[in-house]
Amino acid sequence: MIMTPTFVTFSRNVFIPLTNICRNRCGYCGFRRDIGHPEARLLTPSEVADILDRGVQAGCSEALFTFGEHAEEVEGFIPLLNELGYHSIIDYLADMCRLSIQKGLLPHSNPGTLEKDELEKLRSCNASMGLMLETTGIIEAHNGCAGKTPEARLKTIRTAGQLRIPFTTGILVGIGENPSDRVRSIQMIREIHEEFGHIQEVIIQNFIPKPGTGMSSYPPPDMKTMKETVSLARRLLPEDVAVQVSPNLISPGELLKCGASDLGGISPETIDYINPESAWPTLMELRAMAGAQLKERLPIYPHYVKKEWYSTEIAHLLRSLSDTEGFRKIY
Repeated sequence: MIMTPTFVTFSRNVFIPLTNICRNRCGYCGFRRDIGHPEARLLTPSEVADILDRGVQAGCSEALFTFGEHAEEVEGFIPLLNELGYHSIIDYLADMCRLSIQKGLLPHSNPGTLEKDELEKLRSCNASMGLMLETTGIIEAHNGCAGKTPEARLKTIRTAGQLRIPFTTGILVGIGENPSDRVRSIQMIREIHEEFGHIQEVIIQNFIPKPGTGMSSYPPPDMKTMKETVSLARRLLPEDVAVQVSPNLISPGELLKCGASDLGGISPETIDYINPESAWPTLMELRAMAGAQLKERLPIYPHYVKKEWYSTEIAHLLRSLSDTEGFRKIY
């Protein structure tokens, strides 16, 4: 029988949407914007610096960098990048990660599918990285999305393992997959982790319909489906892999009883740009939702801190932020 954990982990972060230009056109995504759209953006270094400063003032430990995948493939994006003095979004991301380290926040990047050389470039300036597998199923919502083929995403996750990058992945529930797809997706994550040992958490995230998207009228998964999926993940995944749920998207209490033990990154300063309609809970609200003791962690999980799965580039900052057990130091 799965019991509610004695403590539940979370991190405090700032959300940095470096760009919302993306080559993919997922049927459920409300984040992506076309070049020329008034909300299309490529953040400047000064805008990134401002977010980082606010994060430091708010007591955060993590800078969560996220953006559209392979934006250079979108016509009109390269000139925007060139204006900032860059030819590669990965090079720009790496420099912004280093700015984050200088400011005092540990970077965690979610740049989409990457090749080995790109992962190697980002490894030294990130405490951890991530890529949602989403599903191994072939679904209508991913039609025409080069980066959403299961093979491409699994390849990136495996390559991160070869490079010993502490890694976050997960599945989206309710985007057109079936129960067998969910089983297969979690099994594939488990198999990769058993080979490389780098998966620190698996997010079980519920689909939320977004206005103006192809799936705006689709129903979100019900609580029964989410409880079954969290229970499935906890049964299939090794004990050292945390199961995470998102408390701004779903009430986590029942899911913690099903085996979830982590509530992800909570931002006191920035919205969830992927799900802007879903506000972050305050720490007081989070504590009430969890019904258990909260324990703050860093973007790199404690056992990877102890194993020293981090680069010399972030070592000083990491040691200043972590306690003897690898959790966030309490000042």
